[in-house]
Amino acid sequence: MVNSQIQTEDSQQQVLSGKIQAIFFENSDNFYKVLQVKLLEADFTWPEEEIVVTGNFANLNEGEKYRFFGHLFDHPRYGKQFQADNYQTELPTQADEIINYLAGENFPGIGQKTAERIVKVFGTATLTKLQKDPANLSQLGLSKKQRRTLIDNLTNTGDQQQAVIELNRFGFGSQLTAKIYEHFQKATLEVLHHQPYRLAFEINGIGFKRADRIAEQQQIAADDPQRLQAALYQSVYDLCHNTGNTYTSAPAVMQQAMDLLLKSRRVALSEKQVADQLVTLAADGKIVVEKRQIYLRHYYEAEWKIAEQIKTLLQRSIKLPEKKAQAIDELLAEIALQLKITYGADQLKAIKTALKNRLLLITGGPGTGKTTIINGIVALFAAVHELSLDPNDYQADEFPIILAAPTGRAAKKMSETTGLPAVTIHRLLGLNGSDDQGNYQANEDLTLTGQLLIVDEMSMVDTSLFERLLAAVPSGMQLILVGDQDQLPSVGPGQVFADLLACDKLPQIRLEKIYRQKQTSTIISLAHAIKQGNLPADFTRNQLDRSFIACSESQVESAISQIFLHAQKKNFDLNDVQVLAPMYRGQAGIDHLNEVLQNLVNPKEGTKTKELEANQQHFRIGDKVLHLVNSPEDNVFNGDIGRITGINLAKDIPEKQDQLIIDFDGNEVTYSKKDFAKIKLAYCVSIHKAQGSEFKLVILPLVNTFHRMLNRNLLYTAVTRAKKLLILLGQKAAFQTAVDHVSVNRKTSLLERLNQALKTKKTQLKMDSKQSSANNHGQTTINEGTTKYILTSQLIASEEIDPLIGMDGLKPSNFKHAN
Repeated sequence: MVNSQIQTEDSQQQVLSGKIQAIFFENSDNFYKVLQVKLLEADFTWPEEEIVVTGNFANLNEGEKYRFFGHLFDHPRYGKQFQADNYQTELPTQADEIINYLAGENFPGIGQKTAERIVKVFGTATLTKLQKDPANLSQLGLSKKQRRTLIDNLTNTGDQQQAVIELNRFGFGSQLTAKIYEHFQKATLEVLHHQPYRLAFEINGIGFKRADRIAEQQQIAADDPQRLQAALYQSVYDLCHNTGNTYTSAPAVMQQAMDLLLKSRRVALSEKQVADQLVTLAADGKIVVEKRQIYLRHYYEAEWKIAEQIKTLLQRSIKLPEKKAQAIDELLAEIALQLKITYGADQLKAIKTALKNRLLLITGGPGTGKTTIINGIVALFAAVHELSLDPNDYQADEFPIILAAPTGRAAKKMSETTGLPAVTIHRLLGLNGSDDQGNYQANEDLTLTGQLLIVDEMSMVDTSLFERLLAAVPSGMQLILVGDQDQLPSVGPGQVFADLLACDKLPQIRLEKIYRQKQTSTIISLAHAIKQGNLPADFTRNQLDRSFIACSESQVESAISQIFLHAQKKNFDLNDVQVLAPMYRGQAGIDHLNEVLQNLVNPKEGTKTKELEANQQHFRIGDKVLHLVNSPEDNVFNGDIGRITGINLAKDIPEKQDQLIIDFDGNEVTYSKKDFAKIKLAYCVSIHKAQGSEFKLVILPLVNTFHRMLNRNLLYTAVTRAKKLLILLGQKAAFQTAVDHVSVNRKTSLLERLNQALKTKKTQLKMDSKQSSANNHGQTTINEGTTKYILTSQLIASEEIDPLIGMDGLKPSNFKHAN
């Protein structure tokens, strides 16, 4: 029994000292480890010689001593263990221990005799002296290789350990600890101690407030310039990402930053102090100020790149094989016969136009034949260019026609309707998510192979993703962008498809006619009425394919439960029935309905039901779940819906961590504990997450308490997710509110950039490659023609900003290959 007292600075912490016997689990993706430790000392009573210790650790060596700070934790499955919040190496202090340590396997080339000679010179202070001043080694007559071994193991190896120790001290979990150290490497400690706001600038998942807490611990003043700049940058980022705009205004940024600074630390600051740092941010090129608009540099450049890439694409004309070009009408007639389709005039026009243009935009609502047109374009393109449509006839990645969509479900639907392979845009580009500035991390030099690229569900594509897509499109490829401009815009900043359609210089087809085979669908007629700003007179009258159930918010739960039970009796598959809602909170919100429906269709049946709890949710085998992020390494993407097919409890498997096995349409993915935050129950999902998907039966509850989220695009998008049946329930007034509320267009500059880029060269904007030129007074001076502008904090306060900050002499084409 160990009960020796160890002194610790934190009275709430417990501490133990011990020798590592075994490392029986470590996560290769982060610093998390599970250790078996031989207990030497502790400030608590422990009845055994060994104890399990878990936590974030750098490279540890079995057989060495460490001191662990943390607390005893009663794990529900593994029993009592010690959860370490921090740790430190306990270097040997006795002469014989130091000799054995230096002669050990961690110091190759330092044998017993050399170790004895070193200890004879420095005694029991050997390790401390060598760590503090490696120059002490010069007096020992060691070889260069031996000196390097000692320096590397006593100092360099300690860099990572000390970084992890510090990151633990600041409360970073395994994932962020690994991400921070991977990004900053040996500079990690310097950043933590002297430049903590770089964490907010450069690491996704760390905002200003967290960086500010670290800075305060490091006694960085509340008016330190780097603090003010970080708050301003965070404010620009938040304003753009919360609104979907690609730029904001100086007054909005100033107000947000002043609030953020005051809430984080109760220290009064003058507006001039903060405004001066906004000038510096622009001078340093972290933001761009144009006229009265403030951009994150990434979005400013992305809009210019899109415009220039489109211009480059349009400059190359299409040359069709002469004989085939003359026979297009005959070929289309043959295709119509093969596909058993009678094309309408607008459909024929769209298919022919697509073949003759380097870029074409196609937009239309439900039932207007977008899928029919895509099939026609593919078939005609193959016929004219004499291409096989059998993927087996090509090597990998050589298929001449590429089909892509923003989500996995949209790509699957595209593949099912065309009979050809389709992928997500992220997978096509090899993207692995986006960083904190919205920059997608990928191979910047990627160039797609193929002759034709068709992208569906374009309304979901944001500015960053579209810029990366265009960057990968070679000038010889044809590009067809298809979507419904009346659906919700992308989650990320921008309204790319709407801006492209607003540019009258771009070839485009707008489909209005609803085709005969769809005319019996009252769902489609309802969608078009909503688009026109009307609820039809028969809205509350039950139809063959839709119905309305009037109920209060408190009755929504009961109504949906009854609908689900009725659907089960009618043999509806769980995947065919989807509840959509605008908000997560409330009695009719997503979170509550998920809990209700899970207990209805997949209840826990005593102890025999395997169940995992994570993020305030319970997961059971058979549950319907939604994947929340892009995980191209697993071929699973944001918005994909799967079913839990297996649960492995930690006590039953060698990995000693709980696991979920989830099936996404035949693609089985294993989720460990660190991945559980990527999923939610999906009996009810948000309307945004349902974009790009269709369901046989959609249940849509809208109540008045949702009023701040209700708008026409949202309702239209929800209604158009229903393929066969639609059940509307709630309060009619809420549906009317949605129809009446037209969403305000997002603030973007893409249309302006397109119009400028597609003019003659003489009228193009001229800028300089210098990011900025700033004088010693914190002013940024730029020239445009013969007029000189100076950005000052006074101009910010008076809303008189009207320059291009930091872009002197650059022209948009300079951005084409910029990183």
